[in-house]
Amino acid sequence: MDKVIHNLDLHSKGIWFPITISIILVLTMLFTPKKHITWKELYATFGIVAFITWLSDALVARTLDLIDLADPKTAGLAEILVYTFVPSSLSILFINFYTYKNKWLLVIIFTSIAAMMEYIMVHLDYIKYNGWNPFVSIAVYIIAFGFLVPFHIKLLRK
Repeated sequence: MDKVIHNLDLHSKGIWFPITISIILVLTMLFTPKKHITWKELYATFGIVAFITWLSDALVARTLDLIDLADPKTAGLAEILVYTFVPSSLSILFINFYTYKNKWLLVIIFTSIAAMMEYIMVHLDYIKYNGWNPFVSIAVYIIAFGFLVPFHIKLLRK
């Protein structure tokens, strides 16, 4: 049991922020009135985005070792919550408000939200860069919200 508790990495610096933001985003995603997304699209988006996020973690954090979240030797509770719920919830909220007319405004808003969350986690010493650049993160957020998420929802609706 001690090993399980140790592997949850509950003693990491700044752990309160990723846990809190994960809970807030999940609750917001679930209880925000659905305007432009169905429950089936929400379900598919959640799974696909979570899968892509974990795959990206395997490449960027594990294989290339460009970024560490808390203890790099373990996937603690906060890391599991962040990779599973934050990108999925943000993508679902983006789709829920997305229209062709407001696309780039939403891209700016959601890129700013994601970048601010990352910035806070870096300054709380929860995230440590090992050669990663925060401007690369911003480019990834713009590509994700500007192109990949709209392409994803377009595919789902065909």
